[in-house]
Amino acid sequence: QVQLVESGGGLVQAGGSLRLSCAASGRTFSIAIMGWFRQAPGKEREFVAAINWSGGPTYYADSVKGRFTISRDHAKNTVYLQMNSLKPEDTAVYYCAGRDSSGTFYDNRLYDYWGQGTQVTVSS
Repeated sequence: QVQLVESGGGLVQAGGSLRLSCAASGRTFSIAIMGWFRQAPGKEREFVAAINWSGGPTYYADSVKGRFTISRDHAKNTVYLQMNSLKPEDTAVYYCAGRDSSGTFYDNRLYDYWGQGTQVTVSS
């Protein structure tokens, strides 16, 4: 099993920045892809960004491309989401997720492990 713990959420004004962290523990050697998803009140959980755990390409939702950056520190078993130029519509609970198999990265149903979520609130 893999355990994921997010941190770094909070309240920020529009145009500001936040960096989310996701620390993984347990059978981290099984992870193929790590992703970030978010869920706003009354909305479905949506894909934000993903990265191959071993390195390589990154993937972003169109709504965050150019503003958010996903990265990972293999030595620390940690994935980051740097969020710049935040907008009120970015307000949501952000979840870190991991999956053991490669392939489709944007479908939350295919992820095996989930963190507890961290709240991000962007005020206008």
